[in-house]
Amino acid sequence: MKAKRFISFMICILLILSTFAFSLAEASDIAQWGEQVKANSGGKTIVVAMASHPSTDAFRTMVGEFTELTGIEVIWDIVEETNLKNKQLLDVQGSGSYDVMMVDAFWMSEYASKNVLLPIKDFAEREDTPEWFVYEDIMPAYRNGIAGAEGVNYGIPTAGETRFIAYRTDLFEKYGKEPPKNMAEFLELAQFFNGKEDGLYGVSMRAQRGIHFASGWMSLMYNFGGGFLDQSTIGSDNVVVTCNTPETKESLQFFVDLLKCAPPDVGTYTHEEALGAFVSGKTAMWLDATALANQITNKETSTVADKVAFVPTPTGPAGDGAALAGWNLAISSKSKNPDEAWAFICFMASKEKSVDYIKAGGVGTRASVFQNDELASLNPSYEAQKAALEVANGLVEKGLSWIPQHDQINQILEIAGAYGSDALAGNISVEDACNKMQLDVEDLIK
Repeated sequence: MKAKRFISFMICILLILSTFAFSLAEASDIAQWGEQVKANSGGKTIVVAMASHPSTDAFRTMVGEFTELTGIEVIWDIVEETNLKNKQLLDVQGSGSYDVMMVDAFWMSEYASKNVLLPIKDFAEREDTPEWFVYEDIMPAYRNGIAGAEGVNYGIPTAGETRFIAYRTDLFEKYGKEPPKNMAEFLELAQFFNGKEDGLYGVSMRAQRGIHFASGWMSLMYNFGGGFLDQSTIGSDNVVVTCNTPETKESLQFFVDLLKCAPPDVGTYTHEEALGAFVSGKTAMWLDATALANQITNKETSTVADKVAFVPTPTGPAGDGAALAGWNLAISSKSKNPDEAWAFICFMASKEKSVDYIKAGGVGTRASVFQNDELASLNPSYEAQKAALEVANGLVEKGLSWIPQHDQINQILEIAGAYGSDALAGNISVEDACNKMQLDVEDLIK
């Protein structure tokens, strides 16, 4: 018995030592990489243009270690999301002071058409890119769905999101209800809970006039087979607009019917107001970005933190079609320091630093993050997020981009969101809204 215990003890010691040795080896690899970068860069300074965002805050906690390793100084230009795109485009057209850009997936098609960014493959596949970066660890749904346009990737996804449903477990248990598996059940549940108790509404979603309405609508549009464009025709001389197909009309009618079960001011909601309505206990369900889950499960920011669960976006008549959106780190085509810009991205967005990044408040895009037991224990929505991402990748596998890769997509969404908002307000029928947006989008792109 003593011999067996001794052998078990020694095995444990060896496992601990091997783990420690592995950690030291990784630390040594990073140090060696840093020394090589430092020798090549000569202490240069880079400028990064980023949005006010939790991922930006997380990166800033890591920059001291990066500068110490590489000797590269970092100047931050942190801009409100609504102004960041214009500043980046003006910079590329002008002095080219930016090296690293934080780029929304919605902007990728326009940026590709205007040669704003350098293809990231040219950097990710370089021989001096360290093994601990691990490009393939980035989840396929993000790697293939939000990082580029026309088959070329321009960014490394660092703050991805799909969308899923959060629901009040206390209310569902009280009334003997199960979370929705399909769109019909989703609407039935929203209608059931709407007004069921004093001050309670069925659902909360973003629906502010314009892009926010269009974005909320797109959360379920593909599940009905709808869309604004026939994506197989994008890039041709005859792009086909599909705003008034039966499937698109059906999806808008469903969205309008669903929003009738939301608080009466839902027509003013961005993602922030939609989240606020749910975490304050006003709604039974919420459908929006996985990146916001931490605020729902945080007892300091949510009154429903201990009585909430999550499920993927319900399937629809045309199957699954969950959202894919998020942010990338990319290199400006006008960067005067592209090697140093890549060193910054390589460090900040690596597999090796991903746990530090998440713990600092970053938003996961890597498979290893979702497989990490420690991180999963800190975020009870991880299992549902993984399931939602599998659903979202199904859209990619169908050859569809959740954000159609047309360089005028933002104008298209503004048009669609304006007419959709009018239909919600009752100023126009869903039929007329779709027919009018069809004509306006055709005029825009032709």
